[in-house]
Amino acid sequence: MTSRPIICDCDPGHDDAISLILALSTPALSVQAVTTSAGNQTPDKTLNNALRILTLLKRHDIPVAGGAIKPLARELIIADNVHGETGLDGPKLPDPGFAPVDINAIELMAQKIKASETPVILNPTGPLTNIALLLANYPELHSKIDSIVLMGGAAAAGNWTPAAEFNIYVDPEAAEIVFKSGIPIVMCGLDVTHEAYILDEDIERVRAIDNPVAQCVADLLDFFMIYHRDPKWGLKGAPLHDPCTIAWLLKPELFTAQDCWVGIETKGEHTQGMTVVDRYSLSGNEPNAKVLFNIDREGFVDLLVEQLQAYNTL
Repeated sequence: MTSRPIICDCDPGHDDAISLILALSTPALSVQAVTTSAGNQTPDKTLNNALRILTLLKRHDIPVAGGAIKPLARELIIADNVHGETGLDGPKLPDPGFAPVDINAIELMAQKIKASETPVILNPTGPLTNIALLLANYPELHSKIDSIVLMGGAAAAGNWTPAAEFNIYVDPEAAEIVFKSGIPIVMCGLDVTHEAYILDEDIERVRAIDNPVAQCVADLLDFFMIYHRDPKWGLKGAPLHDPCTIAWLLKPELFTAQDCWVGIETKGEHTQGMTVVDRYSLSGNEPNAKVLFNIDREGFVDLLVEQLQAYNTL
């Protein structure tokens, strides 16, 4: 099996943590680096959380770097109401067993992309600030980026404002740079991630796996479920937004997708951060993203359980 190089840029965050665990569970992906952005929590906490997850996984070999401490042109908004005081409330995680590298996220990504013999997948699951800075500062590396497989946006309703999904809303200017880059984009927005929900019985399937990583994921899911039980969301369970990106890379047959033009609203009075998804080719613009819309939920849960079993030898 050919192992595809990938850089995970994240803001852990419960679903980011599970996405990282999924990415590192398989030889199909070779994680070259983990970089962090502010978003679900403050930049110091998201960096610390990435180190804690990699310490749990005994992956001290993967370089970690912190990135931009705020959006390109706005003040930082965080989602501590969803992810708690640490950003990963719920499980008991180890303290970091190693330190981040002494360069920033953008420099680390550039180093890894330059050094790679094959084009690298970028996998941002938080605000797109670091990716935008990478693209702006290293235009010569665009051809060495395989694709950008991101979690963000929505064709329908938002989850932070009526129009906007959180990751895009935090830094719409960065998102605009990314979507205008010409690099192949796969957009895992709320349309698909709200279908990738976990039920209580799914958590028990995870908890039945006898390894520390699966136990951690079960505890993460227990906490994540609390916020999503609010009846206003109309959700059947807790949506695993970020792991959809890795599930797409491992099993694209679980999804339905459509090539669409996606524009980012940066100025609207009521629509800042909205991803305008042209499903019916009304704009006359060429598609710039593959937008995911549906997922085989049971197949997704089976994949998660199967990959968590891979940690039994840890």
